[in-house]
Amino acid sequence: MKYIIRILFITVIALVCIGYYFKNSGDHTSGDKFVGVGILVASFILMPIFIYHRWKNKKVKDYMLTDENLRKMREYQGKKENKRT
Repeated sequence: MKYIIRILFITVIALVCIGYYFKNSGDHTSGDKFVGVGILVASFILMPIFIYHRWKNKKVKDYMLTDENLRKMREYQGKKENKRT
């Protein structure tokens, strides 16, 4: 999965760079197509795969502001303040 993400990222960067090269050369229609395809691949293919890869073994409840997590944060802040004094 990690290698697929890297290959897609390099592909997106290459497409955008090639598109801007064509735009600077005077062929604006081809340049716009390359840049557009690069952005579409980045937003509809690369980003969902990246997000899935980063969150696949995580518990969403650990990142939510529940009463239990708020209590833990307050206890941690209290311990932190006690160490300073």
